[in-house]
This record gives sequence, C-alpha cells and structure tokens, in this order.
Amino acid sequence: MKIKESLYNQRIVSIDALRGITIFVMIFVNELASVKNVPQWMKHMPADADAMTFVDLVFPAFLFIVGMSIPFAFNARLIKGDTIKTIWVHTLKRALALIIIGVFMVNAEYGYDASKMIIIPAFWGLLAYMMPIPIWNKYANDFPVWLKNVLQYGGILTLITLYFLYVQEDTGEIGMTPKWWGILGLIGWAYLFTVIYYWLVSGKLWAMIAFLIVCVIANSINLTEGLELPKLFWFNFIAGHLTHASLVAAGVVISLLFFDRKIPLKINWPVILFAILFFAVGYFLRPFYGISKIKGTPSWTMFSAAICTTLFYFLYWLMEIKKQTKWSVFFMPAAANPLLIYILPGVIYYFNLAFNIKIIPDLFREGIPGIIWSLVFSTIMLFVMRLCNKYKIQLHL
Repeated sequence: MKIKESLYNQRIVSIDALRGITIFVMIFVNELASVKNVPQWMKHMPADADAMTFVDLVFPAFLFIVGMSIPFAFNARLIKGDTIKTIWVHTLKRALALIIIGVFMVNAEYGYDASKMIIIPAFWGLLAYMMPIPIWNKYANDFPVWLKNVLQYGGILTLITLYFLYVQEDTGEIGMTPKWWGILGLIGWAYLFTVIYYWLVSGKLWAMIAFLIVCVIANSINLTEGLELPKLFWFNFIAGHLTHASLVAAGVVISLLFFDRKIPLKINWPVILFAILFFAVGYFLRPFYGISKIKGTPSWTMFSAAICTTLFYFLYWLMEIKKQTKWSVFFMPAAANPLLIYILPGVIYYFNLAFNIKIIPDLFREGIPGIIWSLVFSTIMLFVMRLCNKYKIQLHL
C-alpha cells in the first residue's frame, strides 16, 4: 500500500467538529433515555415504526466518522514507517479492544443472576466500566514504567476476574456471553471488516464503492423473508456486521472524494452526487424493508449516510473554506477523547448505583426539566473532558 500524497500531514478540523458534535448529542440522548414524558422525536423509534429521529442518527454518525478517519490513520502510519505487521497488529488490537469493552458493558446491564454472584452486580458494572481507563490510557512519556505496568496489567487481571465472577441468569453458568456486541462492539466489528478490505484494495476509491454496494446488498438479503441464505449462521453474522460496515465504508468514500486530491474542488459535485445516491437508494429500498435502527435496515443506513454527508459538507464549507472555527472549541474536548467520554457516564451511573447515591431529584427525571438536565449534564461532561485532556487522561486504542 502506497502513501497517499494528497492526505499528507493534513488535519481536518471539520472532521473533529463532526465527531465532537456527535459525541455531545450522544451524551445528551443517553441521559435523556431515562427521562419520562419527553416527545417521541427525542427518543429512538420502535423497531416497527418505519421512521427515524435524530437520536437514531447518532450511532450511524459514529460509524461514518470512523470511516472518514481511516484514510488519514493509514496514511499517518505509512508516513511513520510502520511495517505491515505493525499496522495489522494495531488494527486487530483496536478492534478487539472495542469488542471486549462492548461485551462487558452489555453484560453489566442484564443477563446475570444477582443471587448467585459473589460480587454485587452494581460493583461488577462499576469495575467493568472503570478498567478500560487504566488499561488503554495514553500515558505520558515521563510516566513511571512500573506504575504503568501495574495499572495496565492490574486492569486486565480485574477484567479476567470479572468474567469468572459473572453468573448467567438463565443457565447458571459461569462467564459472560455476547448477548449482543454493544455499541462499541458493533463499531469494532464494522471497523475490522472495513479496514481489512481497505488495506487489501490499497484504499482505491472504486474498490471502496464496490464494498459499499456489497454491504448494502448483503444487508438487504439478510432482511429478506423467505430466503435460505440468511438462515446460515456465517452469512447472518457477516451480513449483520456489514450492515454497520456500510456506514463506515460510506465515510471512507466521502473522505476520499473530499481529500484524496491535490487541488480541492470549489464545489465537490461527486460528494453531492453521492449524497443524492445515498438518499435515492434509501428511498427505493424503504417500501421493502422500512426505516429501522433496531432492525438495521438498508434504508436506515443509506438515509443516515446521506444526512451525515450533507452535514459534513456544511461543516467543511463553514470551517475549511470560510474559516469559521472558533465556535467548535466547545466540542473539541470530546473530539480529542471520544472513548473516555463514552465510558465516563457509565462509571458515574454504576458508582451512584453501587453506593446508593441519588444526586438528581425526581423533578429532573421527567419532561422539560429532564431535557434541561440532560443538556446540562452533556455540557458538564465536556468540561470534565477538558480537565482529563489537560492532565493526560486520554484513552487510546
């Protein structure tokens, strides 16, 4: 794979801004999920609703941004002089870390037999959310090596111990099961499928477009009733993850169309065309599969890709062309530390649950006060991230 000269040493502020905005909205909607009596358009749509809200766009935006970052990440490693082995090992470790964290988070929520577990489930969940921090923290160069090893290997040992302390609710067996992979796990699988293919085709635009088409076709086949292929475990598994890989692939395609060129286009017609194509494919497939985040329908992925492309184009125009960037400072702490800010609300939740702490009055768990509190909490988390970044507490997979 060759270095893409057009991507050399570029820092795209608009990608960081999109990432920061997505994370802020994610924290808001996650906090809002437990608030009663809020409008349906501020919550996930039911599986059979044939509709989507802005809440159903958060996860696709994550995947889209992952895809947009892949060409730059690969280019940076090639410029650095990393060997093929180093790049593959890093890729596999990153995907595996996301999958592991995702599975632990899911098992913290449900599926355990509290009466048979040695450790209280709330403490189990607290440790499961906390341990990724010492394990994957990006320690400063002057940080004591012995302390780094204690924290990292101690965290790994704790996660292993938590696995054997887990007792399944239905069977009473020891150990966790991937009931589903969790949001981070799904991102990990989609990232893995897409990055492997990206490497094999040397990041060629036409090949990534072909991959995107295959993902949409596999997703459609997997959701078509009466076919034998979706009944096969291996096809169901692969097609299920290609559903989310289609959004990562869409991000890669849009990133290449924007940045893999020596001279930027004043009006990027190829990107505009793809935004229209994404919308058209979603519109065409909607009568057959509906729009559903829960089911992971192709219309949901394609409409999401169209919206993400349009939103990014606006941010690109505003920040890279018009140079209006000061407003984005508010979101940048989250963009610089996305995994930590995703984990911290869970740490806070399980800490309060474990020690029976109630910070927020019931007034703020319902209606407009609940919406206001969710916005305040999201803002507080951004300031917490600013402090974490300042004191070098940053997770890096």
